[in-house]
Amino acid sequence: MSGCALPVVINSGSGNQGITASMPVLEYAEAWGVDRERLLRALIVSDLTTVHLKSYIGSLSAFCGVVCAAAGAGAAICWMAGGTYEQIGTTIVNTLGNVGGIVCDGAKSSCAAKISAAVDAAVLGYEMAMAGRGFHAGEGLVQDTVEETIASMGYVGRVGMRPTDVEILNIMIGKTDVAC
Repeated sequence: MSGCALPVVINSGSGNQGITASMPVLEYAEAWGVDRERLLRALIVSDLTTVHLKSYIGSLSAFCGVVCAAAGAGAAICWMAGGTYEQIGTTIVNTLGNVGGIVCDGAKSSCAAKISAAVDAAVLGYEMAMAGRGFHAGEGLVQDTVEETIASMGYVGRVGMRPTDVEILNIMIGKTDVAC
């Protein structure tokens, strides 16, 4: 965060997204005693899910990318726990349905709090999915399938948040007077 000089794993061009996609998976694997091969496969599930979700949004957006990474981590945790394809998809939908509107304001210390909130939502999403619970089409941006939900969230991030991105940048550089 904030340009720390320590090395990290990068996902979708971001160290914070790399940390978010990997650390929860590593922690759950350690707590559960998961063997190395299963851990590596889980990390692949997390990273590829993150890239898939982020590909709908694009490289620059006001949509917080760590939400995608947290959803990827949640999917991997669900997979490590023996979740079905449907439960993994529900974990992703539950995560996006919960925190899919977080606004990115740059990789600053507030990003750490956003990572925490997104990972918490992913773990909740996983627990809900394993209990047979999930958000349904019509609840916010949730659609009939996981892919349709990802696409709707991606559309909001890519198109809907374009003006938001401009306004955030204007506020950050002091160009906008936010007083009402």
